[in-house]
Amino acid sequence: MTLLHSAALLWIVSTAAAQDFIPNRNIALQGRATQSSIYSGTTSAINAVDGNLDSNFYHGSCSCTNIEVSPWWRVDLLRPHKISHIIITNRGDCCGERLNGARILVGNSLENNGNNNPSCAEIRSIPNGGTKTFQCNNMVGQYVNIILQGKTNYLQLCEVQVYGVSESNDHLCF
Repeated sequence: MTLLHSAALLWIVSTAAAQDFIPNRNIALQGRATQSSIYSGTTSAINAVDGNLDSNFYHGSCSCTNIEVSPWWRVDLLRPHKISHIIITNRGDCCGERLNGARILVGNSLENNGNNNPSCAEIRSIPNGGTKTFQCNNMVGQYVNIILQGKTNYLQLCEVQVYGVSESNDHLCF
């Protein structure tokens, strides 16, 4: 019976560790989100990584900063990951153009709140309520930032999904 228990324990541990190998898992859901400011108590950064794709701002699942110069949003993935792609859902009830020109950054630095990290992509436009995928080609980073660099506006995000695998698992074998 001891062998059976050992095998079951090994299976549980390896299954838990293997979760970081699943490329189709939104790793932002376990991250910690923050942003440059909060428009109101119902628009905190965590709303953009809550798994809720509802794009109606007034339903409470979108994040929003105050109107400010260079507003930014960030998710800390808790350790470096190879990021394959990022999916962003824009506000649906109005104002989708506010996201135009935002840059998506991926890296390991918190210098300037993470806003000096390398660029994965620029959001040219996502229609109201639209969702768009941005390829990051396995850029490595613990932090994913979205910033309206040099623009004075609100930064509104209804969902940010991040897909990739933990960089630390590259050297593990099962």
